[in-house]
Amino acid sequence: MSHSDAPIGIPMDRSAGEPEYQQAFETMARQSVQALMANGLPPNFEHRDLILELAVKYRLPSITWWTDISEQICLAYTPDYPYYFHLWADEVGQALNGVAPADIPIQQATKFMLTINLKTAKAIGLEVPAALILRADKVIE
Repeated sequence: MSHSDAPIGIPMDRSAGEPEYQQAFETMARQSVQALMANGLPPNFEHRDLILELAVKYRLPSITWWTDISEQICLAYTPDYPYYFHLWADEVGQALNGVAPADIPIQQATKFMLTINLKTAKAIGLEVPAALILRADKVIE
């Protein structure tokens, strides 16, 4: 991997606000970043609408793990949360019934949903390969 292909990480303090996100996207533009992967942790979660807006403004194909904006972002690869709700409820039930937390297996997401928004992809000039569209769980045209 050449230096220009290396991932660029821009750490955001928990108190980051709109000016810090504007600066981060300007920095990514200067460094010719080609795509964005935003995690769902704070402060990104609180600023997910701003991140979406800036990703479109800067024409960055993006992938996130937020289900509430997965239909707006270009690509969303999110855990299938409804599938996991009953598993998490079972864990809570075990704890309430006296099972030691250390004895309750942690459920890690293994079932994900791929959502592709072709309208957003077109708006940023991204052509999504047909093979990827066929693999998507949901395609928005």
